[in-house]
Amino acid sequence: MDTAFNSTYGNSAADALPEERARFIRKTYLHLAAAILAFIVLEGFLFASGAAYSIMSVLRLGGSMSWLIVLGAFMGVSYLASSWANSQTSSGMQYAGLALYVVAEAIIFVPLLFMAANFSSGDVIPKAGIVTLGLFLGITSVVFLTRKDFSFLGPILAIGGFVALGFIVASILFGFSLGSLFAFVMVAFAGTAILYETSNVLHRYHTTQHVAASLTLFAAIALLFWYILSIFSSRD
Repeated sequence: MDTAFNSTYGNSAADALPEERARFIRKTYLHLAAAILAFIVLEGFLFASGAAYSIMSVLRLGGSMSWLIVLGAFMGVSYLASSWANSQTSSGMQYAGLALYVVAEAIIFVPLLFMAANFSSGDVIPKAGIVTLGLFLGITSVVFLTRKDFSFLGPILAIGGFVALGFIVASILFGFSLGSLFAFVMVAFAGTAILYETSNVLHRYHTTQHVAASLTLFAAIALLFWYILSIFSSRD
């Protein structure tokens, strides 16, 4: 989720001229909006074309091992996409990284969206999306209004991420449910990640790293949406 910054690019957006900083922030959030829109379109295509049902069939055949393979593949693709998005030599590679990550997120979301669409009320997905957007805007406002540097959250998120991954892998291997409490904790974790990544947009990224910045924000929003949707689906 956290993308490495490259100080060799030069000064951060915080040290740039006001018009350069404003341009960087505008590009970052335009790319983020495009990534979210692309995710929605891809999900619509997967379900309308029937590909989503094929994905579900494959996952059911493999049982818990399928989820472990999917999780491992997703982590590998995420690392690759992050590396591409941080390319210093090719803007095409940067966009390829963002596109790859959006596609990976669209595929891994298929089972959760399938369950929500078929076993919960019809408005659960839009409600989860609205709550996710509201939380994201609220957290983003905190960073932009206070201008505080939240980079100290990086080590906390790294440790928390490994702990959460351990619980997820254990639940897949041993077949126990993580429950609503874990989902609420992960919502807080994702919100903290948004706080951290938004702060990095202001204080850590260079003004040419808008693609990489949008990828990290998209990753944090996707994580937040996943667990909010999980909570809403379980209550329905």
